[in-house]
Amino acid sequence: VQLQASGGGLVQPGASLRLSCAASGGSFGGYVVAWFRQAPGKEREFVAAIKWSGGSTFYTDSVKGRFTISRDYAENTVYLQMDSLKPEDTAVYSCAVGRPISSAVRFHAMYYYWGQGTLVTVSS
Repeated sequence: VQLQASGGGLVQPGASLRLSCAASGGSFGGYVVAWFRQAPGKEREFVAAIKWSGGSTFYTDSVKGRFTISRDYAENTVYLQMDSLKPEDTAVYSCAVGRPISSAVRFHAMYYYWGQGTLVTVSS
């Protein structure tokens, strides 16, 4: 499975962006698809995840209520809708695919396919 992440950009605080993670060479069926981010000088951080089958979602506390992860079967794509963006959301966002159990979705070692990152910059 190859992943293509897109949708990053430069926005002002309070704005919205939607990131996309599209799969090629396979489908997301049976997998968990997650978004991670890494800010300059910081460790990679879990953001959100979704179970392709069933649709269960998981979020890190700092984005709950602001970010929404969703899936589109027809497009074989996972989206991350990011609203009320803050400067601290600035990072390179990457999508990943794996089969972690629910209690392990936030651990990047559980994922074995990764897309390239897309840069999100939130600045006035």
